[in-house]
Amino acid sequence: MRTGASIFLLAVGAILAFAVTASLGWLNLNVVGYVLMLAGVAGLVLRLIPRHRTTRVVRPSGEQIVRDEEVRGWPE
Repeated sequence: MRTGASIFLLAVGAILAFAVTASLGWLNLNVVGYVLMLAGVAGLVLRLIPRHRTTRVVRPSGEQIVRDEEVRGWPE
């Protein structure tokens, strides 16, 4: 998750948790806000943890590279 998405989740979650007073009978918007804020914080924390990335260098083997002209029998 990118940093912007994490901050967006934090902002939307804070709005739902603290500013919205509407109530749906089957959905508690305060709880939804807290869950979104938790997801945003988790995204920010995971973004800050350094990850070890491995880079693989591929080198040509000792095999001879054959040109297309040589395969078809065309002169150079």
